[in-house]
Amino acid sequence: MLKEKMIAVISAVNEEVAERRELINMIAVCLLTRKNLFILGDTGAAKSYAINRFRRRILGAKQFERLISKQSDEEQLFGRLDLGSLIPGNVSEEVLEQDSVYQSLRKGLSDARQNLANDPAPERLRQVGEMAQLTQDYRKALAELHGNDPHIKTKGKIPESHIVFIDELFKAGDGVLNSLLTALNERRYTNEGVTVDIPTISFFTASNEIPNFNDPAESILRPLYDRLELKLYVKYIEDRNTRLAMLVKKQAEDKEAPLTGPTITLEELCEMQKEVSSVRVPAAVNELMDDILMELRRQGVHVSDRKYFGYYPIVQAHAWLCGRDEVIGTDLIILRNYLWTSPEELPKISQVLTRLCENPLGGKISEIRKAVVDTVARFEQTPDGDVVRALQRFRTEAVELYRKITALRAYAQNDTETAQVDGLLEELEKASQKAHAATNLTYIPLNELEALMGPGNQN
Repeated sequence: MLKEKMIAVISAVNEEVAERRELINMIAVCLLTRKNLFILGDTGAAKSYAINRFRRRILGAKQFERLISKQSDEEQLFGRLDLGSLIPGNVSEEVLEQDSVYQSLRKGLSDARQNLANDPAPERLRQVGEMAQLTQDYRKALAELHGNDPHIKTKGKIPESHIVFIDELFKAGDGVLNSLLTALNERRYTNEGVTVDIPTISFFTASNEIPNFNDPAESILRPLYDRLELKLYVKYIEDRNTRLAMLVKKQAEDKEAPLTGPTITLEELCEMQKEVSSVRVPAAVNELMDDILMELRRQGVHVSDRKYFGYYPIVQAHAWLCGRDEVIGTDLIILRNYLWTSPEELPKISQVLTRLCENPLGGKISEIRKAVVDTVARFEQTPDGDVVRALQRFRTEAVELYRKITALRAYAQNDTETAQVDGLLEELEKASQKAHAATNLTYIPLNELEALMGPGNQN
């Protein structure tokens, strides 16, 4: 039920934005996993438009949006100090707004004033005076209770927002960088010595360039960039017919029309997040992710341990959107938007993910088959007088290969792949039969030989 609602929202936004399916899916994944998203693309590539079309369908979620410039300051993003809260005998406006007793007294005073206006009798005037005195006395009590603590006005700012969009993030000055870094990383904000948790689910950012981290002046942006876990590179609309269709749709669009179509409430989104976090990640998928990590590092793509250890919520979300309660190898292909640091790395990362995830068994089977051939060759090259010792060595190596092949079953995602594993096992078994026959010693099936040797036994 919940998954269908999210799929419906994704489809609706896809109808509104051309050639942005990957971006829209990434927006959904971010919201389902509380991740942050950076979108790289030229000006006018509908980066912010796609985000805005999606987030308006999350009902009940408070939104914040800001275009950053060098002149942007912390107050514009996080709120400003309520100077009234520092005046002795005074209390901040937000405290008054949130205090139900004070608000009730204010309403009583307003009603008494209206009654006086309708009937200017002495009794009405006395009632207004009494209500005014009660309201003033209670306000003084609140001021005494709160002790003139510094208070930050955060209404409509990031500390009260569930979904945040910051355009041209990297143009932020030094004054807001640390505050943004803490907000992105920890979902916390500190001002005037007071640290508060913020409810932000996801930060969405966009820019037409990546900072030059080799430049000392821009290197301070590296931590901020690293906290934007998901990254996507978008281009202009490439298909001519799609461009023309979107142009016609824009010309007919009624910007004043109320929102129609599927929506999601904030409460439903929170329930979706719980379902996503319960999607199982098998050990075989973790091992496949480790294979991907090592292969990328071998090819010169930097992937930090932090990135490696934090991959699984993203693939959980992808599996959930596909209607599965367990992650499979092909879910890891979505990590092409998680593993890159610069767009130049995208082709290499995509190639590695496709090769290892679409056919995770292929490379492993080839590797083990080569090991089987090498083991047989070493045995066949043994001098005639040393065949018994050679068979002992062959048995040890064959059992290790047997264990590796049986472990491959966990990677098999269908009957065809299971048959490939069984075929490799049969090749090894035949090689073992042939080796035993060459020595005239009793043949022992590999499963029995493995049980006899036991784990770690080399005899």
